[in-house]
Amino acid sequence: MYTTVRKYEGVTNPQEASRKVQEGFVPLISAMPGFVEYQWVDLGQGVMLSISVFDVLGHAIESNQAAAGWVAKNLPSVMGQPCRIESGRVVVRNSSKQA
Repeated sequence: MYTTVRKYEGVTNPQEASRKVQEGFVPLISAMPGFVEYQWVDLGQGVMLSISVFDVLGHAIESNQAAAGWVAKNLPSVMGQPCRIESGRVVVRNSSKQA
């Protein structure tokens, strides 16, 4: 499995961003090939974190491209700056619900 973390800073309206992500982006990413899990996290002070888990690296990379396009189209007024993206292979995992 591969995880991608996208960090958005300077988000001017976290509530609006969260609503739009829930209504528009979650259905999009959930339908992508290899999807395992998605989380949208409010770190406070206008910083949001997006965490995506996919079965293979190629699918994780595709999700980054989809996210960039979706954010540019649907959240330009609330996103302060381009996000920082980090991706990597999951080497240790523990959960009460295993996928």
